[in-house]
Amino acid sequence: MLSFRFTLAGIAAALGAIILAGTGAAFAQGKLEARYSASLSGLPIGTGAWFVGIGDDQYVIGANGSTAGLVRLFTSGSGTAGVQGNVVGGRLVSTGYASNLTTGNVTDRISIILSAGTVKQTIVDPPMPPSLERVPFTDAHYHGVTDPMTGSLVRVAGAGDPVSPEACQGSTAIFDGRKRYELRVAFKRMESVRADKGYQGPVVVCALYFTPVAGHIPGRPAIKYLAELRDMEVWLAPIANTRILAPFRVSLPTPFGLGVLQAVNFITVATPGHSAAANAKTQ
Repeated sequence: MLSFRFTLAGIAAALGAIILAGTGAAFAQGKLEARYSASLSGLPIGTGAWFVGIGDDQYVIGANGSTAGLVRLFTSGSGTAGVQGNVVGGRLVSTGYASNLTTGNVTDRISIILSAGTVKQTIVDPPMPPSLERVPFTDAHYHGVTDPMTGSLVRVAGAGDPVSPEACQGSTAIFDGRKRYELRVAFKRMESVRADKGYQGPVVVCALYFTPVAGHIPGRPAIKYLAELRDMEVWLAPIANTRILAPFRVSLPTPFGLGVLQAVNFITVATPGHSAAANAKTQ
């Protein structure tokens, strides 16, 4: 529990520093403040907020969400999560992830410490129940990975427009504390979007494919369904002054109808770097 609180405290401190950057007090390159609504077959089931701050050499992500609509008649849920990491050659390299999810009277806590893509420490509360059917982890599964939140952001190399088919290439190895899986993207099309507040413009739409690797029970219906699904999509929009794209919309068919997570507000602004902040102080 101490390590979990330490990780959350570190993320909160880093988040505060980058928020201050918006006033010119620090070093950020760009930031995103977004609000999302979740629906199933057109009915509201949840809301959430997301903050991403990308600096010259560090970044933070913070998120919170809760159930909404008719879902509250059956169960209540809420959660928070955060990430801190380094910006290395333009890539986002996670160093810490923590989440706290509550459903009804049950709280799930996860804390992960990473270094250069290698998991150094994981705390999961409650721990996973033992099962002979669960695919075991090997040492290799803890290397070359990132956390789920960093893994949802896409960096586009080069100097051209990052909102392009090149954003929908390759796969990402993700470790979430309980499972190791791959998310692969492939280009589908370009679209235009208009948030109620904030971004309006082009987005790139990628097909999204899920491949479980370790920590899962292969026979579970949800795992089999996701692994076989071929109609998931993620719509990616740019974070100002960076080559990073963030989800504007995620959709996937379910046995109960189409599930959609879509941005209502998607406010992204450039904020001054080291040189800009220094110049401002001399003027």
